[in-house]
Amino acid sequence: MDEYGYGPWAFTVSDRFVGWGGLQYENGDADLALVLHPDHWGLGKKIYDKILAYAFNEMGLKSITILLPPTRLKIKAIFRLGFQFDGDIEYDGVHFIRYRLHAPQR
Repeated sequence: MDEYGYGPWAFTVSDRFVGWGGLQYENGDADLALVLHPDHWGLGKKIYDKILAYAFNEMGLKSITILLPPTRLKIKAIFRLGFQFDGDIEYDGVHFIRYRLHAPQR
């Protein structure tokens, strides 16, 4: 965990490392990342759901972002999670497209 109260997590199945991900601070936003071994891509939705629930319910975050390079073509999954286009940004001289998910209304 870093000074913002979040950081990367390792994901394991039966004590075997299958990927990493979590939230990291990026330009004032909590940015979500997830990298899984291809054999475990089917776990992505379940892991995302747990991260999002923790971020919104336990941490009280108002929104979460995902930064993707413009060359990333397979993005339907983030729209199914509820993320919406939130603009183009440059981070450390690299162009990204930002998507944002707002916390559910309570």
